[in-house]
Amino acid sequence: MAASASCSSGSYKNPSHAKVILHFAPSISYNPLSQTKAHEVALLLKFNGAMAKAIADAEYVKEIEKARRDLRTLISSRNCAPLMLRLAWHDAGTYDVKTRTGGPNGSIRNARELNHAANKGLETAVLFCEDVKAKHPKVSYADLYQLAGVVAVEITGGPTIDFVPGRKDSLESPAEGRLPDAKQGASHIREIFYRMGLSDRDIVALSGGHTLGKAHRDRSDFEGQWTKDPFKFDNSYFVELLKGESKDLLKLPTDKALVEDPMFRKYVELYAKDEDAFFKDYATSHKKLSELGFSLKNHRSILAKGVIGFGIALTAVILGYLHELNKRTN
Repeated sequence: MAASASCSSGSYKNPSHAKVILHFAPSISYNPLSQTKAHEVALLLKFNGAMAKAIADAEYVKEIEKARRDLRTLISSRNCAPLMLRLAWHDAGTYDVKTRTGGPNGSIRNARELNHAANKGLETAVLFCEDVKAKHPKVSYADLYQLAGVVAVEITGGPTIDFVPGRKDSLESPAEGRLPDAKQGASHIREIFYRMGLSDRDIVALSGGHTLGKAHRDRSDFEGQWTKDPFKFDNSYFVELLKGESKDLLKLPTDKALVEDPMFRKYVELYAKDEDAFFKDYATSHKKLSELGFSLKNHRSILAKGVIGFGIALTAVILGYLHELNKRTN
């Protein structure tokens, strides 16, 4: 994905804050003599229910939400939404499903990878993210870069993308050449995306990210923007693709491949006429991209420990509650 470092804040949506859903609602008989204990039980049920539902440590989730707010401020003030989206894409887009290497692990900050030809200009995005990292050192670079991409889409009018924290940083950079070459056609695009474990639908939906930003000759040998408003996330990329050549708008060989290949074109036509369908699929595909190689095993361990702790603590409190109730009623 080629994108510009200059961009606009676009339209805004409310940030997608992490929410804890409480599912524990047991029925406890009311007794005026035991209101305090009953309240304690209810609080414990709610607290441990929340812990059982959490996908990461509670303190880490708080830091993620603070980082999200700071990213919104940073991206809007520096007008860098396309650049941040490109950073997130390029950190994740190196994944190889067979070798389980690359992917959204923050390795793009390493000098070796940052100097890859496809990553020209992204040193600015990495530096911008350092401002947020300095305020939230507990947040991994891997999470920070992907969160920046999510925020970039949302604040420019795009869909809300589900974000799951917990990625680990890596110092191992993949070999150069894993990202798409804009000069190639359909077979190359499939080779790159299939290597990541993504589908034709994902390919077209994610290509819609070109609705933001511009290509720069010093970074990609191409110059121009894909849409009339490169700072607004909408379905105009697909609308313009179906119009054919335009002297004012850019169409890369990889863009043209989307309308020339019949399997790709059906999605282009769908998204051009139905922005809601595009937003829905984009949010799904972006989430997939941001989680390539990301295992939830560690979160399951946290969940398991939380459930065990919940069971022990709940049993102790309920027994104490029943014992006190028995004393007061006898």
